[in-house]
Amino acid sequence: MQLSQNAMTVLERRYLKRDEQGNLIETVEQLFERVAHAIAQADLLYDKSCDIAPVERTFYEMMTNLDFLPNSPTLMNAGRPLGQLSACFVLPIEDSMEAIFEAVKQAALIHKSGGGTGFSFSRLRPNGSAVNSTGGVASGPVSFLRVFNMATEAVKQGGTRRGANMGILRVDHPDILEFIDCKRDNADITNFNLSVGITEAFMHAVEEDEEYELINPVHKQVVGKLRARDVFEKIVDSAWRNGEPGIVFLDRLNRDNVVPSMGEIESTNPCGEQPLLPYESCNLGSINLSHMLRRGEDGVLSVDYEKLAQTVKNAVHFLDNVIDVNKYPLKQIDFTTKQTRKIGLGVMGFADMLLLLGIPYNSEEAVELAGKVMKFIDDTAKQQSCLLAKERGSFPMFDDSIYSGRFECLRNATVTTIAPTGTLSLLASCSSGVEPVFAYAYIRNIMDSTHMTEVSPILAEVLKERGLYTEELLQKIAEQGTLAHIEEIPEDIRRVFVSAHDISPEYHIRMQAAFQQHIDNAVSKTVNFTQDATHEDVAKVYKLAFQLGCKGVTIYRDKSRDSQVLNIGKVSGEEQPETGYAQPGSLKPRPRPAVTTGFTERMKIGCGNLYVTVNYDENGICEVFTSTGKAGGCPSQSEATARLISISLRAGLSVEEIVAQLKGIRCPSTIRQQGMHCTSCPDAIARVILKVSEYQKNSRGMPHLGGEPSFGTKAAVGKKTRIAEDDGHTCPECGAEVQHEGGCVICRNCGYSKCS
Repeated sequence: MQLSQNAMTVLERRYLKRDEQGNLIETVEQLFERVAHAIAQADLLYDKSCDIAPVERTFYEMMTNLDFLPNSPTLMNAGRPLGQLSACFVLPIEDSMEAIFEAVKQAALIHKSGGGTGFSFSRLRPNGSAVNSTGGVASGPVSFLRVFNMATEAVKQGGTRRGANMGILRVDHPDILEFIDCKRDNADITNFNLSVGITEAFMHAVEEDEEYELINPVHKQVVGKLRARDVFEKIVDSAWRNGEPGIVFLDRLNRDNVVPSMGEIESTNPCGEQPLLPYESCNLGSINLSHMLRRGEDGVLSVDYEKLAQTVKNAVHFLDNVIDVNKYPLKQIDFTTKQTRKIGLGVMGFADMLLLLGIPYNSEEAVELAGKVMKFIDDTAKQQSCLLAKERGSFPMFDDSIYSGRFECLRNATVTTIAPTGTLSLLASCSSGVEPVFAYAYIRNIMDSTHMTEVSPILAEVLKERGLYTEELLQKIAEQGTLAHIEEIPEDIRRVFVSAHDISPEYHIRMQAAFQQHIDNAVSKTVNFTQDATHEDVAKVYKLAFQLGCKGVTIYRDKSRDSQVLNIGKVSGEEQPETGYAQPGSLKPRPRPAVTTGFTERMKIGCGNLYVTVNYDENGICEVFTSTGKAGGCPSQSEATARLISISLRAGLSVEEIVAQLKGIRCPSTIRQQGMHCTSCPDAIARVILKVSEYQKNSRGMPHLGGEPSFGTKAAVGKKTRIAEDDGHTCPECGAEVQHEGGCVICRNCGYSKCS
């Protein structure tokens, strides 16, 4: 099994089983054995005497060869007590207080189980409407959007990293302008992706420069009109500013609604690629296209359609089984999902396939190949779904579906989706989804303030073949982020090895449309703009997406979510009092530095392990982070303590003063146990701060306080790290720069993904 070091790190951090003390108790091979065994069990539901060993082996080899990987919840939870295997869900929100908070509760249960949720807020009455039952006025969809956001934050504080949401509001809702503006501040509503539900009537009004009607969703009456171009330009301006909201074409989603009698599609999952009915879920998986090639006798690579066909068949079998062995978080979801049995088979590694074939991503040949490959996958997937239906029966709503009369039978109402594959593509060491390569080389920070340059293995092989491979060249590629202007690289290589920002927005959309033409659901993709892109550039992309048949669009303009740097220095006209004490309100913390040096120490506390990270720069200690082990603890209290310490340090308070306030604080769960070297979480934090302060002053190494050792060879001793901020530009876990792709956010450094 060929796994990169980065893939191993991600698997260890996110997927492999651990005991109560946080120790790994599962190997990578055992993970895939666990998943293959659990998913193969579904075959026994249809033939109790069947031998599932060959099926289990097929599933295992397909995953360990990295030809196919299911979505993250399946890898994490299959064969384990939680057993929730779905990536995405859609929940309805009806216009009553009871229904709204029932949806909040249901969303919390889904997030706890590891899934993401999509909502349409379009049924809620607009802000200022009368509420007959109370005699008051409604606060509107945006206010309740914030309620859902805070509920998600509370679940995250409980220890889970899940909680991605999609919030959609129809463009003809009276509160649409407030909705478009509600994320002007990048720090606001951070647990939601937002999209405006666009109608074809609205787009035609934009084209004709006409007004369109606003409809109150309660009584369905016209309550106002807006100039369509003004609203469209407002959407464009907001997306240009920070990437949100995106847009989804609602009429187009419902044109492909397989079972219209079950209701209207109003929302998608958090990345826009999976339109679902209320209480539906979808199980996703992706085929690694970079593995679907063969070399002919003439030495030329071509698509191996025979291997691709067999992989598609096995993947459809796998995903259909997932539906049966899944432990759904709600009974309504269990029932509704099995009425349509939707699956979403997609791809990753498409850009790598193009590189290996010598085809530029931004070429007619690439667009043509995209359509050809995806049509083959979709046709083969439907054939396999039909074969399964003959053995197991069609999905229960088949006779009411748009496929009745067109197919003899069909096991799954939908079979294909292009999902974001940020973390999965890290495991498979391939490009993400159908995105172009974001960067061919980058500098990874490692131990002892050193770094190394990592490069695409495909590019590395080409450079070695041409005798061009040098560390200096790799560093230059990493620094520039593109090969386009590096003259020492031959033009024919630069023409093929294009990165996301080398590709025109038009080709981004044309590629998305080529895949969409042969996809049951939708395509998750981000159109990456350079920082100097204009509003008109964004508007052109939205209009082109509508013309070419896309179901939605997500864009991101480079650096558009960078945090505003705080002003530093003394406030004009203010003087410090002669006593040396700061006047109330006069102290301001210095800004967080971009790069720091720090230590991480594992401290034993009464309820498990507390990991304390203390970072410093040339001005002294500036940041403290804490993380609790899986055994428990008080993560919110520790985080609050660390945040207050951080802001105090950067405001100029001395380390000694802070340590004096923290040391000796006693916690019953800690002091009642023998052998402890601290008395509480605050005391543990104080000890690590003091140790780092001593080290920083005399640079004599890392002194131990006694008790629990540090991370040993994996300790972040002297490690350069970026400050982790959840600002949409840096990774909230490791602080590295994130990439916007697949309608999601992915960190290639540590494997963090907002959506998976």
